[in-house]
Amino acid sequence: MPKTPATSYDARHLQVLEGLEAVRKRPGMYIGSTDSRGLMHCLWEIIDNSVDEALGGHASAIDIVLHEDGSVEVRDDGRGIPVDKEPKTGLSGVEVVFTKLHAGGKFGGGSYAASGGLHGVGASVVNALSERLDVWVDRAGKTYAMSFRRGEPGEFDDAAGVSPSNEFTPFTSGSGLRVVGKTKRGVTGTRVRYWADPQIFLRGAGFLREELVRRARQTAFLVPGLTLRLHDNRSDRPEDAPDVQEFRFDGGISEFVEFLAADQKITDVIRLTGEGDFKETVPVLDGKGQMVSREVERTCRVDIALRWGSDYETNLRSFVNIVATPKGGTHVAGFEQALVKTLRKTVADSARKLKFNPKNDRLEKDDCLAGLTAVVTVRLDEPQFEGQTKEILGTAAVRQVVAGIVEAQLGDFLRSTKKGEKEQAGLVLEKVVSEMRARVAARMHKEVSRRKNALESSSMPTKLADCRSRDVARSELFIVEGDSALGTAKNARSSEFQALLPIRGKILNVQKASITDMLKNAECAAIIQVLGAGSGRTFDIEAARYGKIIIMSDADVDGAHIRTLLLTLFHRYMRPMLEEGRVYAAVPPLHRVEIIHGGRKKNEYVYTYSEAELNKLLKNLERRGKRYKEPIQRYKGLGEMDADQLAETTMDPRHRTLRRVNIADAAAAERVFELLMGSEVAPRKQFIIEGAAELDRDRIDA
Repeated sequence: MPKTPATSYDARHLQVLEGLEAVRKRPGMYIGSTDSRGLMHCLWEIIDNSVDEALGGHASAIDIVLHEDGSVEVRDDGRGIPVDKEPKTGLSGVEVVFTKLHAGGKFGGGSYAASGGLHGVGASVVNALSERLDVWVDRAGKTYAMSFRRGEPGEFDDAAGVSPSNEFTPFTSGSGLRVVGKTKRGVTGTRVRYWADPQIFLRGAGFLREELVRRARQTAFLVPGLTLRLHDNRSDRPEDAPDVQEFRFDGGISEFVEFLAADQKITDVIRLTGEGDFKETVPVLDGKGQMVSREVERTCRVDIALRWGSDYETNLRSFVNIVATPKGGTHVAGFEQALVKTLRKTVADSARKLKFNPKNDRLEKDDCLAGLTAVVTVRLDEPQFEGQTKEILGTAAVRQVVAGIVEAQLGDFLRSTKKGEKEQAGLVLEKVVSEMRARVAARMHKEVSRRKNALESSSMPTKLADCRSRDVARSELFIVEGDSALGTAKNARSSEFQALLPIRGKILNVQKASITDMLKNAECAAIIQVLGAGSGRTFDIEAARYGKIIIMSDADVDGAHIRTLLLTLFHRYMRPMLEEGRVYAAVPPLHRVEIIHGGRKKNEYVYTYSEAELNKLLKNLERRGKRYKEPIQRYKGLGEMDADQLAETTMDPRHRTLRRVNIADAAAAERVFELLMGSEVAPRKQFIIEGAAELDRDRIDA
């Protein structure tokens, strides 16, 4: 059967993409995506080149400038890109770096001992995806410059001002590196400015200031003594954002851990350092330019900072040559393996003191990592990453090197007889055992809280007034303040989909209590049991029995306090409910105004929810000549309403108002909860003093 033109396939259909054409054809292969994430990845490639100079001890400052015209500039005081001719290509070093894929100073190991750039494609990929790129190099008393348009070297006509749309003349012969000025003796460095190509990147893609700040701060922690400055010259930056932010941390990753940890500390920052050698077979170029396999000796330097805190969350950051590895890799696997092994052995040795039964009890990884904040860094020549985005370290030998150092040095800390270290080590062992028991208890809570059918006896708290519906998306759980409000709420609810759980007064402040104390508290345990999704690390939002959790407390100071305590419980132990917007605060009215109508027309009832709203209503009634009944009813609590009023104003989905509780920034929320509800009194006292002048005394219901 002859082939049709649509199905024929022969050699003439094959394409060979030369040079940077491949990058422009398939940009996602090199930078992941063409949205803001890809745009930021390009910027990291340029910044990391400057950071590599700092890692080698050749640079002390990096400036990142966001220009008003959408371009970005990175400046460093490193050695400067080589400007002499590269022997094989006959091109200047600058042109090789920015136009040739897999070209750079990080392959042979002579220029960079441990760098973030490994594949030699960073600068050339950025150049290929830029509408215009300019580079200046200060070296040997001169300033050299070169320009590119979509990866092609040439010259722009900038007589009317610098712009990527200016007339461009590509070079036809010879290198385009030119001398544009002189520098003082000893002054060196590189400046790169580029405009991202709108033909490549999606409309709306932009440089994310918060991510830049986070990355600059992170890099300053990882390279002690390096100064990074972010200059934001854009007119649309946030009003409260400074035009220049500077980061420098001489304490290294110990300061990084203290910055990341928001909870109350159990231990001081523990530093584990060391190095190990391993052999690796890699392909290298011989003298004839042939690729041959050789066994080389590698050294892996390990630097880890960690500390345990009172929280149950784990905050683990890992880096290879200061490149973040968010998905871990062999270095993280080695760290976790040694951590669990060491803690298991130490706990077993202290079993009698900790009341730990090695036959029946077993520590899991989650128990050991609970409340841990750690920064794991390794430095080695030519690490093997998975993909250009370098999210996972694949060098197998690193695992054993890291594990050996952690096992030896962490073991020394846990067995230390020094007074301070011995006390802290004891607290760590108590915490991991407590976490194990809490995990078992939480699992039991979860198992017994599953819905019972009509033939089974319910194990739910006796005060729970459950709903009939099994539709999780539709069902609602009202957490009600006090038994008095419960009686009214029972008559006001729709028992088909609205469940009620009363709590007695103010629950435990879980921000200051341990997880064991939290599970022992009757009110906290009842809420976790009724919700049926576990708590902390075992929390499974898919198992939650209700689609909405509605906190219904009085509109007074005590009610606000109870609501804050409940939100603290959800934030710390059931955070996914907040992150998915499934926790609400009911908004009961403060006043009921009875408007008097003449004749046969019945009097009208209007509810207001603030003093300002009440005053506005009364002024409106006076202007219209309407009378209202005195005195105006002021609700002190939910129990003062009858069922019809409570249903109409607070519980009926057709009329009620709910406030959804969201977490836009989990880290910021954690700091606020720790400030308001944590164990440290001094910061809270200072917060109250500073905010006292802004408080409206009339709002205090005393």
